[in-house]
Amino acid sequence: MEKEEFINLISEKMKLVRTEQSFSQDKMSEILGISKKTLVQIEKRRTEANWTTVVAFCALFNHSQLLISSIGDNPVDFVQLIASKNGGTPKEKTMGGKIWWKEIESRGDFRLQQNLISNHYRILDQYDYRWHSSFDKEESLSRLNELQGGNIEIDKGIGMGIYEE
Repeated sequence: MEKEEFINLISEKMKLVRTEQSFSQDKMSEILGISKKTLVQIEKRRTEANWTTVVAFCALFNHSQLLISSIGDNPVDFVQLIASKNGGTPKEKTMGGKIWWKEIESRGDFRLQQNLISNHYRILDQYDYRWHSSFDKEESLSRLNELQGGNIEIDKGIGMGIYEE
C-alpha cells in the first residue's frame, strides 16, 4: 500500500472511528488539532486528511478496533512502515499472526508472513517478535535468508544481534 492509498483509507474511516469513540466533531477536531471545517470536509469526502493528520489520528486511535480491522495491523506500526519504506521498524512483540496474516515461508527460528489486508510482509522470530517489515516480497525473502544464514542469539524473543563466526 502506498502513502496516498493509506491517506485515502484513513480519511474514509475518520467519521466511523469518531462515532465509535462517541466524539463530537468539535471534540475530534480539537483532539486532532484541525479545524471543525476541515474535519467536516474530510468526513464528507470533499478532501483528504494530510499526512500529519493521518499520523496523529493513527497514534491517538491506535486501539480502535475499526481502525485495526481496516489495516490488519497496529496503525502506528503501519505508519512507520510507510514512512520508513525500508522496514526499519523496531523489534517488538506481536500476537504472532493469528489474525490477518498468512505464513509464506519458515526457516529455522524465523517465519515470513504476509498481511491479508494490506499485503505487506513481516518476519517474526520463534517468540513472535518482529524483525523486519516491508511491502517488497523479494526484500523480505532476502532478509529472511540473512537472518537464517547468520548466527543470531535470541533471548526469549529479544534479538541480541547478528554476528558471524
